[in-house]
Amino acid sequence: MKLRVGIGYDSHKFAFDRKLVIGGIEIENDRGLLGHSDADVLLHAIIDAMLGAAGLRDIGYYFPNTAEYKNISSLKLLEKAKRILENSGYTVNNVDSTIIIEKPRLSSYIPHMKKKISQILQISEKEISIKAKTNEGMGFVGREEGIAAIAVVTIKEND
Repeated sequence: MKLRVGIGYDSHKFAFDRKLVIGGIEIENDRGLLGHSDADVLLHAIIDAMLGAAGLRDIGYYFPNTAEYKNISSLKLLEKAKRILENSGYTVNNVDSTIIIEKPRLSSYIPHMKKKISQILQISEKEISIKAKTNEGMGFVGREEGIAAIAVVTIKEND
């Protein structure tokens, strides 16, 4: 089986009057993330990694800042990205990701994120890794100005 690898990155700054959504799950917090969609950094990083593995363009090309995508759930974007990938002849094999965040702690939310992502990508939760790390007080994440995420995705040719 021939595998292809893609890497994705996303970051968004905090904003009041927004819900915090990471991995398709609403997280209890006094601030959310600023963005055109729901600003889900994890799903955006995963989508970019999927597209990159197939040699396609980035998330902004397929889902531009237009009225169609205003405040859209990134779970819907993930579904659309999966279809784009399948139409290009590929399916996701596995996902490895890291969320860089100072607060809030995410450990209790991660199993729910994995479940949502596995349902959309139609892969086992065992094929999805989500880790949360702090930035030890350094940089924009450390100053609690925002959140970042990195994802690596392997894809395989459709059967």
